[in-house]
Amino acid sequence: MNKFSFLLLISLSFFAQTKGVVVDESGNPIPYVNIWVENENIGTTSEENGEFSIANAENKTLVFSAVGFETLKAKLNESGKVVLKTIAYQLEEVVIQKRIGKDQIEIGKFKKRDVKMFYGTGIQPSILAKFIAPTQDIKTHPFVDNITFSTFSNINNAKIKIRFYEVAQDGSPGLDYSDDIIVVSVKNGKQNNRLDLKDKNIIIPDKGLFIAFEWMIIEENKYTYEYTLDEGNGKVQGGLPDSKKKIYKDGLSYCPLIGTIPSDLSTSWHFLAGKWVSRKIHKKTENFNFEDKYDNKFGELAIKITLTN
Repeated sequence: MNKFSFLLLISLSFFAQTKGVVVDESGNPIPYVNIWVENENIGTTSEENGEFSIANAENKTLVFSAVGFETLKAKLNESGKVVLKTIAYQLEEVVIQKRIGKDQIEIGKFKKRDVKMFYGTGIQPSILAKFIAPTQDIKTHPFVDNITFSTFSNINNAKIKIRFYEVAQDGSPGLDYSDDIIVVSVKNGKQNNRLDLKDKNIIIPDKGLFIAFEWMIIEENKYTYEYTLDEGNGKVQGGLPDSKKKIYKDGLSYCPLIGTIPSDLSTSWHFLAGKWVSRKIHKKTENFNFEDKYDNKFGELAIKITLTN
């Protein structure tokens, strides 16, 4: 199986660690909050008890993002406690529409064998979102019954968060569409995962909707491995036959990887270092060659959505 992943593998062991805890307005710990150093590719995720540790962040502005809470930009005080405020949701579309459920359609169909490239997060949290554009078929079948997505994981039961976003004025992901926290565990290897969403009452609005995957930098998702440097100074997992090449044992990434399919259209946005950017087209370079079918294409998230009326 051919697969690729973007892994930003930077050793942070020599940086000072800043510790803190994220809580809600009642003082309850908030798990799985993604935290970035603003405008830098440094980040982490709070554990189930709300505690976190982040490298090289002293006196810097941190960006805190969690489902159901307002995004916060702040510097840590001496106590290390960060309080997030809940968001008041006003989803009129959910209130005024009633599910009939007599007819279904599927959009975004893909075959497992066509998924040849996978996105990964490396060692900092990130979010990858796919825009679901409204069509006439979707308008007559607006309710999301389930989604199927592709993953590859080197460990079993790796966890990833599923999020939904409204569309902002500039076309990027905007506010959270739902205040439900959805965490999915995936098996090791290459898998197609089906997530039932009937009870979430998710409707694709007239402006469309973003479906997103949010990686979490937690112990349960950690994967360590050996690697060597190839001729292009790129990291390759496993030892190379050339005995003169040094094998490094400190390879680190966080699972799972999310599968993509090649597309002529760009529908994906990437949230990293506290801001959204649109995905770029893939081109072969001297140091990194993509699968031929991805060359001069966009790697769009492989997501099949079952909708009903």
